Amino acid sequence: MAKESFNPFRMAQAQFDHVADLLELDTATRDLLRNPMREYSFNIPVHMDDGTKKIFRGFRVQHNDARGPCKGGIRFHPQETVDTVRALAMWMTWKCAVVDIPLGGGKGGVICDPHNLSAREQELICRGWVRQLAQNVGPLSDVPAPDVMTSGQHMLWMLDEYETIHRKKYPGFITGKPVGLGGSLGRTEATGFGLIYTVREALKQLNIRPEDTIASVQGFGNVAQYAIRLYTEMGGKVICVSCWDQTDQTSYTFRKKDGIDLDALLSITDRFGGIDKLKARAMGYEILDGDAWLEQDVDILLPAAIEHQITGENAGKISSRVKIIGEGANGPTTPEADEIIKKKNIFLIPDFLANAGGVTCSYFEQVQCNMNYFWERDEVLGKLDVKMTSAFLAVSELARKRNLYMRDAAYVIAIGRVAQGCKDRGWV
Repeated sequence: MAKESFNPFRMAQAQFDHVADLLELDTATRDLLRNPMREYSFNIPVHMDDGTKKIFRGFRVQHNDARGPCKGGIRFHPQETVDTVRALAMWMTWKCAVVDIPLGGGKGGVICDPHNLSAREQELICRGWVRQLAQNVGPLSDVPAPDVMTSGQHMLWMLDEYETIHRKKYPGFITGKPVGLGGSLGRTEATGFGLIYTVREALKQLNIRPEDTIASVQGFGNVAQYAIRLYTEMGGKVICVSCWDQTDQTSYTFRKKDGIDLDALLSITDRFGGIDKLKARAMGYEILDGDAWLEQDVDILLPAAIEHQITGENAGKISSRVKIIGEGANGPTTPEADEIIKKKNIFLIPDFLANAGGVTCSYFEQVQCNMNYFWERDEVLGKLDVKMTSAFLAVSELARKRNLYMRDAAYVIAIGRVAQGCKDRGWV
């Protein structure tokens, strides 16, 4: 898990500063993009099931909306901080820009642990979050979505509260909704599939066949599960996954050298992506330390859990066999680790490109809701593949032309587009 001293917003700013130098941005543009446009921080009072009252802290950060309404998920997490939300909002701005969709970056969160809350208590938190922000979010200003430990059900509660307050139907207010109630087919798979679309393109550039590769994955939530499914359908083999154990309050790696069985693991996994250790051991899995996923002798590493997982302290343990790192998580790699990865000559697919499938499909959901016409799953995923592939090719081409690290190339494209939008509007 992340160290308490780690500040993701400082990391996001450091990444921005580096590329601002490459782009030679003027001082006003740097000052504008280095910090959020708007921030909201508030209390959410909840009457708990046991009769007590508890106050939960909520956040919403709107980083930049020069290219369109802000877009970004809402996290429920006991260690949520406003700096985490700031960083994620900034990364969302770049993510929307790099795949060239007309949205800006936002992010939200509530300090809470859904593991220890009833469905009723979670509903009250969702409705309370919306009540605090009902005049500051909406389909034309800021469109939330699910994130860590939130789901389509949470989004429906929020949508219902928003529509109750405004006394109109706004299906485009929030994305990640269940199919049949304004949700898009393909949205559940989108982030994981989008990650593998970019991995597929990276393998093509390296002249490697997917069926000749082995991968190790951190995380076993939605992103990891669908990434594993598509990757194995392409012929690849995953030999281990790691996940958080809620009971032990630590993470473990589950390894099976002849390849994991995704469906078998899913049958012993809870709704938060936690795998039952006893049942996994009975299925023949080795139970290793939570960081062991990083040290495996594989071709591909897929960090698909949380931020600050590949650091200057552990990046040296990455096997010399590793050729690709695809960042399914937001901010999993620190700048210090980037330097080590560069020296190892590993092809890195940066987070805000690799995991942009989620926001891209959320954009598709928003479009479908606003025109009240919904596409079939294959059409959604086909459009997603086109968007992700074209974004990847643009970044990799720039990286080759200017001899840039892939993360830097993605930032140059994304920040350049947002900076231009701010300039065209006359903000700077």
